[in-house]
Amino acid sequence: MSLNEAQHKAVSHKDGPCLVLAGPGSGKTLTIAKRIEYLIKTYKVRPEEILVITFTKYAAKEMKQRFQRVMGSAVLPVTFGTFHGIYYGILKWAYGLNQSNLLLEEEKYNLLKQTAAEMEWKEIPEGAEEKEFLKDLSEAIGNVKNNGFNIETYESARYGVLPFRELFCRYEEEKRRVNKIDFEDMLLLCRELFLKRPDLLKKWQQKFRYILVDEFQDINQIQYDVIRLLAAPENNLFVVGDDDQSIYGFRGARPGIMHVFMQDYPEAEKIFLNINYRSTAHIVNGASRVISHNKCRYEKKIRTCQRAEETIHIQEVKDSLEESRYIIKKYREYTEQGVPAEQMAVLYRTAPDARILSETFAECQIPFYMKEHVEHIYEHFTCTDMECYFRLSLGRYTRSDMIRIANRPKRYISRESMAEGKASYEELRRFYWDKDWMQERIGRFEQDMEMIKGKTPYAAIQYIRRYIGYDEFLKEYASYRGLNYDEIKEILDEIQERAGNISTLDTWLSHVEKTKCMMKAGTINRKPDRAVTFLTMHGAKGLEYEIVFIVQGNEGVIPYKKAQTEEEIEEERRLFYVAMTRAKHKLIISYVKEKNGKSTSPSRFIRELFVSV
Repeated sequence: MSLNEAQHKAVSHKDGPCLVLAGPGSGKTLTIAKRIEYLIKTYKVRPEEILVITFTKYAAKEMKQRFQRVMGSAVLPVTFGTFHGIYYGILKWAYGLNQSNLLLEEEKYNLLKQTAAEMEWKEIPEGAEEKEFLKDLSEAIGNVKNNGFNIETYESARYGVLPFRELFCRYEEEKRRVNKIDFEDMLLLCRELFLKRPDLLKKWQQKFRYILVDEFQDINQIQYDVIRLLAAPENNLFVVGDDDQSIYGFRGARPGIMHVFMQDYPEAEKIFLNINYRSTAHIVNGASRVISHNKCRYEKKIRTCQRAEETIHIQEVKDSLEESRYIIKKYREYTEQGVPAEQMAVLYRTAPDARILSETFAECQIPFYMKEHVEHIYEHFTCTDMECYFRLSLGRYTRSDMIRIANRPKRYISRESMAEGKASYEELRRFYWDKDWMQERIGRFEQDMEMIKGKTPYAAIQYIRRYIGYDEFLKEYASYRGLNYDEIKEILDEIQERAGNISTLDTWLSHVEKTKCMMKAGTINRKPDRAVTFLTMHGAKGLEYEIVFIVQGNEGVIPYKKAQTEEEIEEERRLFYVAMTRAKHKLIISYVKEKNGKSTSPSRFIRELFVSV
């Protein structure tokens, strides 16, 4: 395996700190594996003194396998692991921790739910919404820890300063009471151990004299603090990364740490792997033009060994449905040309952006593999509400359906008014026999169901929203539970829009059920080697495909509408850059002209494809 000049320079680096800026497809994994070999064979470093750290178990396993291929049959005691795995190992050694001390994700969510309930926090949503609420809360707590913020001075804009601080402290107290630590605690406790016990730190410093860190751009402040302590005093710290691919700001990762590294180690050697072996010249040059608009970055000029071949294709389509049909058309063209399905990937900013696409693939019975679960549109709670309304209007009375929508909007109908089993308006009237005002409400409820019965699905949803008052209910619901009303409304708009070509309520209910079944079949037990891969841009990091489709390339999607500050926009641009550089030979970017009847514009990043700074 021959190395280029920059790779050889990185491989042969021996003592002291070194920063390797590795652009996309520049052979960084091979470079790290060859460097370990060089340390052992040329510099006679003992294998057990070498520590290689990356961010996922999969990446650590892949790195170890690559190293073993480089070394041949020899199995050497080089340590490969993730930050959390290595730091947990140190804590096990120091404190005798075991698996029973680790707080599992489900346990963490239960603990947060219990803590929030005890504080009489805003009402916690149910079902999928509950999980999303607890996930966001968990990430907010993790963000405080990963960045090393002091909770006494930390101000949460989303949850309120004092309520969040109280919840954080109660969560920590309860965790200590049950003798558990969470994911982020491994980092904090390891830093605390090293700062309090320099004698123990010295033992680990002597054990790991040479440290290599992959994907350094993804490091957070606490991880960086600990790795600096561990590398001292020799500082044989070899870090590899690309500040242009730093996309995990929500986990505390900051590309600026790569710049801080050179300030902390001014004597560090800086090496740039600037040859892209993956993508064609048009893809590399286009991606470089986009990323050049970021200000907080190391300046780079990336070259490629590949021919220019086809240019990046930008496709304008009317709407999401036309976009999905276009992708399927291109998929069929490429498969006829002999491109394997597993060498094609569809990338999108967030999982909901793939809803229509995944449903269209399922309807056309085209195998696809979805790495991250997407809650498709018919799983959303607003769709479930519409189903309940439709079934009741068709005379299919069930207690569960009646309970679900009885107070959506508020009608003041209690659960106790509905006996077990079949529910009916007669039962409600009997229960409220002595309340004339409730009799009137029940009558209006029944009359509304009769009005819905003869309408098309589109008109029925419109009636429920406007005349029954469902949209007003959603506003109150979103406000009470701290949800984004506009996002919920957008999903319901889409449900209503897609009901426009269906003539009866019965047909719509059947369509929804059929789509749910097809989606389940399309995403479960599908192996990547037999299917097109669907990925979020975050999930595509580190992967590569012959052909890449980037869908929903619209302003408000990428960059995401919540990205407001310059720092947030720059991270969104890095995310788009990562998505672009997954493509080896063909990159197709599409954007829609309208969504739910409203005009939309292409992403600013698409415009930047044609103009460099």
